[in-house]
Amino acid sequence: MLERQEGWIESAGASGELSRRTVVAAGAVGALAASALGGATSAQAATNAASGLKVGVGKAAFTPAASLLPLDKFTAVHDDLNVRVLLVESGSRRIALAVLDLTSISAEAIALMRDAITAASGVATANIMVTVTHCFSAPHVQASSSSVGAAAYVQNIVAATKSAVVDAVKNLQDAEVGYGSGRSDVNVNRNVSTADGYWLGVNEQLPSDKGVYVARFNDLDGNPIAVLTNYNVQSCVMQDSVMADGALPITADLAGAAVAHVETQYPGAVGFWLVGACGDQFPAYRSKRYTIDKDKGWTYGVDLHDAGFALLTAQGERLGNEIVRVAQGITKYESGKQVVVRLVTDDITTTQVMGPQASAPTKTVTFTPAGTAQVPIWVFQVGKGVFAGVEPELSTTTATAIRENSSFSSTFVMSMFEGGAKNMPDKWNFDHVTYEAVDGFYIKGTAEKAASRIGRIIKSLN
Repeated sequence: MLERQEGWIESAGASGELSRRTVVAAGAVGALAASALGGATSAQAATNAASGLKVGVGKAAFTPAASLLPLDKFTAVHDDLNVRVLLVESGSRRIALAVLDLTSISAEAIALMRDAITAASGVATANIMVTVTHCFSAPHVQASSSSVGAAAYVQNIVAATKSAVVDAVKNLQDAEVGYGSGRSDVNVNRNVSTADGYWLGVNEQLPSDKGVYVARFNDLDGNPIAVLTNYNVQSCVMQDSVMADGALPITADLAGAAVAHVETQYPGAVGFWLVGACGDQFPAYRSKRYTIDKDKGWTYGVDLHDAGFALLTAQGERLGNEIVRVAQGITKYESGKQVVVRLVTDDITTTQVMGPQASAPTKTVTFTPAGTAQVPIWVFQVGKGVFAGVEPELSTTTATAIRENSSFSSTFVMSMFEGGAKNMPDKWNFDHVTYEAVDGFYIKGTAEKAASRIGRIIKSLN
């Protein structure tokens, strides 16, 4: 697949055959996009460019009703879970991005969401991206056939998606886009050396990218329509934390709190959380935490209970403040026919592996090959910014390598696309037998292969 894709990039594909790859383009598209569109004529390209950039957004809650609880052990609701939808249109084509406050999402639910998005917006299935915030305080999405509650939960998600898309279509409007970046010290590397091997905790000596990457879409009067944020951290401040009354509450957690702060500052706009390299990154402060003693012994279970929400609020506000500060500081915007919009999908072929259950630290691990695996890749360009997404949880060094090799001034690197997958550890994590490695899903070297593939796609967009 890699060799075939390389040839497609270099020669721009003589047949126009895209297979599962798709490119949507507008503006100064260049040879790559023109070929991928099946040899679009100059007149067609000019027609597409004339329409310019349009953006629409929508948001709707899919929180399980009280009658469905307990669901996946959750017994109460602290704050809503939402699906947020971004429509980006340029020329005659639309692209949709749906972001859900979930740990992961099933293929069944994604398929139903895609049907709803296409029906309400006309966006082709290949042009719909679905991702999650990787929030650990939301019920997992089980198969509808598993229980009445699971079926109702899936229907909640689909109905909310339809509502959000309908709103996004209604407010689709001419727009401009600008990019910025900042820094927030909320995340921390979670790989800690214990007496028995690496495990989970807080390690301030290992890599942790504190970058806050922001994209702001405005109407042509400069009013915010959407604010997209990319940050490397799992939303797990309240993971496993039980309240004083014994309740396990549902919450959109850190991502939800940060985005809610942004939406409060920009009434009418919708905030989007694009989770970054979360495979080795925790929030610095968690309600239920791991502790390491002087002899490198570890425990898990110190729980702040209800007081943990103070940590969630403080860290969410801290991140939210930085997102807003960066958004306010953006001064350079692109609009109209000058904005290039492209979506490229591809995949790499690798080997899937099975290891032991990641239940305790270990210094050695044996992986068993379990067949060939395809790792899907999405690269979405809007003007001078590019968004690269994969299914698995990436490590910090992988995301950093992609950014450092990118020719775009603003490069967003995202995990948990298409519902999410197990970890994709880099070489360091494999060599040190970390939780990320033991809980991984792919053979050593896959992360580096994916980063290289993404780099070549990004390079082809220039």
